Amino acid sequence: MDIKDKTIRWGIIGCGNVTEIKSGPAYQKTEGFTIGAVMRRDEEKAADYAKRHGIAKYYTDADALINDPEIDAVYIATPPDVHKYYSLKVAEAGKPCCIEKPLAPNYKDCVTITEAFASKNIPLFVAYYRRTLPRFEQIREWINTNKIGTIRHLHWHLSKPTSAQDLSGEYNWRTDSKIATGGYFDDLASHGLDLFVHYFGIITNVSGISLNQQGLYTAKDAATACWLHESGITGSGCWNFGTLEREDKVEIFGSEGKIVFSVFENEPILLTTSEGTTAHEIAHPENIQLYHVQQMREHLLGRSQHPSTGATATHTNWVMDQIIGNEL
Repeated sequence: MDIKDKTIRWGIIGCGNVTEIKSGPAYQKTEGFTIGAVMRRDEEKAADYAKRHGIAKYYTDADALINDPEIDAVYIATPPDVHKYYSLKVAEAGKPCCIEKPLAPNYKDCVTITEAFASKNIPLFVAYYRRTLPRFEQIREWINTNKIGTIRHLHWHLSKPTSAQDLSGEYNWRTDSKIATGGYFDDLASHGLDLFVHYFGIITNVSGISLNQQGLYTAKDAATACWLHESGITGSGCWNFGTLEREDKVEIFGSEGKIVFSVFENEPILLTTSEGTTAHEIAHPENIQLYHVQQMREHLLGRSQHPSTGATATHTNWVMDQIIGNEL
């Protein structure tokens, strides 16, 4: 498909919360992109979303959207257990695709998805949008320019209190082991682990322990791990979703300094060198996937390589499976 002189008409499968502000408007704000149709199984909700966002068409049938000749590319924003089902249909239709993270519930499905697009030379993107945000790219620049010397180790601690929904027993797909074996780990830890690979290269060795400590749902609720990047940098992390307080802290230790930041919170980035500690505040855009979506446009035009593809996301899933204990 030659897209250089045309507007790319995207179709969205699964127009839920993530598409309201985080992603959907980013497609509408990106030059050369528009949203041509949305799909949701609930017709009333699909129609409401289309009306509120000024989208001409809506469907309750994913096949109809995927095969619509007026849709050029597809964004899959559903829970991960159906990513493979829908994405293979998109690949068969020969259309570029962006899939929400994680790419799939396990590494094996990620390989299947990625190979389906690669075999046809069709672009496949995954919404690990932190790889494109100025806040995290500033950290990457400090790392690449040796601002804290040679990197030795990184550590991430992420924890949050048990939610009222968890305690109530109300269904939540994020804690259903059939959809997300690692529970909140799959949804949240994937962002940070993917970012660390972006910073330090692929992970060659990883060992983890995971379990369910609270017994409130079927998925895991606690994990700890250590790993080695191909660059020789070591890493460690712990994730727990039943603590008193929420904490999100990454520490990158170098031979001449340290960088401290949060993956999810809008806290200042702390840069420590021999000259002291400075705090840096870098705001996110209103639609947090904006730069991710804009860089997809640049990739499709052949101007640059997008940093988050099926291949990079598949590696992130491999790391997660090693920690959670999914069969490879």
